[in-house]
Amino acid sequence: MSDEPKLLESGPPAKWNRRSAFILAAIGSAVGLGNVWRFPFVCYENGGGAFLIPYLVAIITAGIPLMILEFSLGHKMASGAPISFAKARKNSEWVGWLMVMVGFVITAYYAVIMSWCFNYLFHSFSLGWGNDPGAFFTDKLLHLSSGPGELGGLNWPLVAGLALTWIWIYFCIRKGAKSVGKVVLVTVPLPWLLLLILAVRGWTLDGANVGLNFFLNPDWSKLLDPGVWLAAYGQVFFSFSLAFGVMITYASYLPRKSDINNNAVIIGLSDAATSFLAGITVFSTLGFLAVGSHHTVAGVMESGPGLVFAVYPTILNQLPFWPGFFAAIFFIMLLTLGIDSAFSLVEATSEAWVNKLGLKRKPVVITVCVLAFAFGLLFATDGGLYWLDIVDNFINKFGLILGGLFECIVLGWLYGARKLREYANRYSEFKIGRWWDFLIKFFTPAILVVTFGMDLVKTITEPYGGYPDWALFVGGWGVVALVFMLSFVFMRIRANKNQALAGGQGGGTDG
Repeated sequence: MSDEPKLLESGPPAKWNRRSAFILAAIGSAVGLGNVWRFPFVCYENGGGAFLIPYLVAIITAGIPLMILEFSLGHKMASGAPISFAKARKNSEWVGWLMVMVGFVITAYYAVIMSWCFNYLFHSFSLGWGNDPGAFFTDKLLHLSSGPGELGGLNWPLVAGLALTWIWIYFCIRKGAKSVGKVVLVTVPLPWLLLLILAVRGWTLDGANVGLNFFLNPDWSKLLDPGVWLAAYGQVFFSFSLAFGVMITYASYLPRKSDINNNAVIIGLSDAATSFLAGITVFSTLGFLAVGSHHTVAGVMESGPGLVFAVYPTILNQLPFWPGFFAAIFFIMLLTLGIDSAFSLVEATSEAWVNKLGLKRKPVVITVCVLAFAFGLLFATDGGLYWLDIVDNFINKFGLILGGLFECIVLGWLYGARKLREYANRYSEFKIGRWWDFLIKFFTPAILVVTFGMDLVKTITEPYGGYPDWALFVGGWGVVALVFMLSFVFMRIRANKNQALAGGQGGGTDG
């Protein structure tokens, strides 16, 4: 007797209307702001062009195999992450809830970063950040306080941008796969086009070759450093939207006869190509800034928000023509990159509750959006940046990494990697062999354990960011502990049995 779950034969199923819609949605989820502000810096810091070797190895041995794992689970169980884990192994539903709760927390502050982008877009054509974009960012936009203990009041321009972001997210996912499939036809190709325009503009600037040489000049000695290899696996894990429940949810909307393995390869390589193009764009323009200011590229290089909201606007100020036009393109590109990642996390959370309780979709989506908006108000205060930094550091290092580790244990060992491998091969053009089982059961968990251990030791011995202990306890360990606790609480909530057994088939009705 087949162990494939029964599907609902009635009701309005939420399915992708074409394969390209699924691929674009998954790519959109994987490709986000981190491709622009994290990958270039990690690459430069870990050997330049030489880093591309461990990066590609990490994609082949961890990124794509884990994506196949999540696609196989979601497609086979035809449910969001929690119910998929519940079907795979009794009492494992909490792992799925851990994933979506980590995603929920990340979306709450990710939407605030998008609010920053909306505010910068408003100032783009007039270059309203002036001659000191760094001071504009901290003083004028964020009204940054002296520390996490001084929240101050709500920053109303940020609240307005945050509200706009959540309204946008709601309309993107209100009809599930149906509305997402239409949205990604625009929001995935558009940032690529804008990124390409910015890359071409960067290549034509004086000093572009200096920046590109700095970015791509290989330091082969770095390949002997284990830390470089761990950095490559970390970049892949964070960049591929793994262990958020997103890929499980998106795969649950696929038609029965879908090529899982090919889809994973296409999506993984597309994310890597986007990161590489972003690196070229960023470093060509950094070369221009370095030459113009008589500094080295290292002297003007920053990662994270500093690159996007301070360094890059400084570069835009110095463009010889149409600076406002290219500034607008840059921030529209960031917004369209960010929206797909944001709404995919909300989709995973919403679908989890629709599957669990059998509720109508729209009220659930509205509730999730409102709760995340309310949580995000913390990060829209004068002290919000400090709390965003703390929560981001801890939830990624200890929530996301542990979610991936437990996923490998439950699916690789308790459920059986072989079952999912055989399922993935059923309709896939190319087949994966037993080597995939080894990667899921041994190799990837070992990488995650080492990464977790190193992060834990560093966090204990070197308190993060110089923040006071109480702030790290509340915003760091406290948030991680709360996410784990809620994961077990949600698992104990009584499910709608008919909905759970049916898999939800995309989650109830649109009502």
